[in-house]
Amino acid sequence: MDKIDIRKDTYFDSVFLMAASARLARIEGLEQGHLVLATPQNLALLMGQGFDATTLQSLGPTDLVLALRAGQTATLEQASAMAADLLVARSAPGSDGDAPSPPVGLEGGLARLTDANLALISVPGEYAAFEARKALSRGLHVMIFSNNVPLEQEVALKRRAQELGLLVMGPDCGTAMIAGMPLGFANRIRPGCIGLVGASGTGLQEVSCQIHRLGSGVTHILGTGGHDLSSAVGAMTTLEGVKLLAQDPATRVLVVVSKPPAREVAERVVFSLARLDKPSVVCFLGQQSAESDLEDRGRLVHHAGSLTETAWLAHRLSTGDSITTTLPFHTLRMDELLLVKGMAPSQRNLWGLFTGGTLGGESLLILRTHLGRDRVRSNLSAPDATDADDGHTLLDLGDDVYTRDRPHPMIDPTPRCKQILQHGGNPRTALLLLDLVLGSGCHPDPAAAAADAIITARETNPGLVVVASITGTELDPQGLVAQQRTLEQAGVQVLPGNAAAASFAARLIQALEEARS
Repeated sequence: MDKIDIRKDTYFDSVFLMAASARLARIEGLEQGHLVLATPQNLALLMGQGFDATTLQSLGPTDLVLALRAGQTATLEQASAMAADLLVARSAPGSDGDAPSPPVGLEGGLARLTDANLALISVPGEYAAFEARKALSRGLHVMIFSNNVPLEQEVALKRRAQELGLLVMGPDCGTAMIAGMPLGFANRIRPGCIGLVGASGTGLQEVSCQIHRLGSGVTHILGTGGHDLSSAVGAMTTLEGVKLLAQDPATRVLVVVSKPPAREVAERVVFSLARLDKPSVVCFLGQQSAESDLEDRGRLVHHAGSLTETAWLAHRLSTGDSITTTLPFHTLRMDELLLVKGMAPSQRNLWGLFTGGTLGGESLLILRTHLGRDRVRSNLSAPDATDADDGHTLLDLGDDVYTRDRPHPMIDPTPRCKQILQHGGNPRTALLLLDLVLGSGCHPDPAAAAADAIITARETNPGLVVVASITGTELDPQGLVAQQRTLEQAGVQVLPGNAAAASFAARLIQALEEARS
């Protein structure tokens, strides 16, 4: 049976609504639980799942919809009560009954925070550009968390920002940190002298967390959105971010992180860094050093091949230590080779199940380097090549295919847990490779959810090896040490970084294949 509750002209941001929907999904017996704005896309999803079209089709994008489905009336009532409590708590965050209600819209926010200089836009993509233009007209820098913003609107917004001397981070900017304040998915990082600019959210998180663990710290983290280094956008936000960090006296080392950009854009970014009097580190994952006519660019611009190396180089530059080519590296030990000996003859496949797209992308590059490009399929390179039941596979579970009607797996780990049970429990699976991302906006205890699924998978598939890394710090609300302990108690091999975990997993598969050859 279904239950639909509607609140007319009631706006809540998409991050909160995703988190609330994730809470609802954990109610036992609830088959569907959605708390969404009535945008055309969301309405199409709800009607596609069989919810009453006559009730939904007259709604507008400012209306709030609670759509529930369960076999028992009591379950519907429980879910409805939880949703009401979450909305009340969000509307009145303070315990004081006289606490002021949250401001409505940009004008209400500026009336409350008269000295604000940044607006965070988290509305459905079709409305994001309109809100961003309003913020720019009021002299505000902008971070656009929203995705699905047309590319031509992104270009227009960033050109307008350049004219006004302002910064537009995004669209689809998931991570930023300004003067220690985390925005979107971000970690708690100690202050320091390293400034980061990046087109990849979890890539920025991994680098900043590795910098923190090495003992250094960060001034600012500026996200750009995934399309910024395309030919169409031309790195407008990246170049502006580099300029701002270069002007910041507290920032002594600059870092740029991105998936492979357009060639001419890569040259432009490297050229801008080479002109500075501050050292920098560039990581274009999967791409060799950008070719250019700057013969001396290596004096201050250093190219890194992995997120871990990026952090290590930035740390060494910030402390004044010498730069060498030697990185601490995890080697295969004899007791770890016993993991291979414990595998059954049927176990031969590797499955990578990732919540972070950049972390998955880096791992895919490493796996293909070790095992062969044609031997590891992934939705990161071929969306329709991930359904086969045999062979090595890496999935980015944060892709739109997996998040279209549900929260991101960094918010709600349930979808990945189902994948762990399905693929980890398969007798042909020898190894699972996982990431775990901590910080603001993420699930409060992702390790516990993963551990339960891993233990259950091992009951049907003994000998399964699970390798993971954790992107986070001890300052994060989830706690790095506690999360690592939970995974290790479930028998997970926890490596000190994403690149190390992928390399270790690849070498285990190689060792397995050599033992059987």
